[in-house]
Amino acid sequence: QVQLVESGGGLVQAGGSLRLSCVASERTFRAMIWAWFRQAPGKEREFVAGITWTGGQTYYSESIKDRCTISRDNARNIVYLQMNSLNPEDTAIYYCAAATIWGSDYDRGRRYNSWGQGTQVTVSS
Repeated sequence: QVQLVESGGGLVQAGGSLRLSCVASERTFRAMIWAWFRQAPGKEREFVAGITWTGGQTYYSESIKDRCTISRDNARNIVYLQMNSLNPEDTAIYYCAAATIWGSDYDRGRRYNSWGQGTQVTVSS
């Protein structure tokens, strides 16, 4: 099974920015849709953003859509999540996910069959 590897997390002050990256272990891996989810301590995992691989259609959570941008580099098989104006409520483990079949439930974890190990994002006040 293909592995997804996230990077780019870390500690940042409120108001700062981070760019997360996700790369598949197999360069030939192709997914219909890639997404970022996050899970804060004591909370359920939530959808952050998604992007289709071919058309580049993007989807965002209402809670963060004005502060983040998801993008992809088809040639390098990498997906990015640029996050700006971070606040302490954004502190969470951020997970990359990929689905080989697109579905209208793109904001649900059940759609995705490949997941990364997660990268920690901590925003200090």
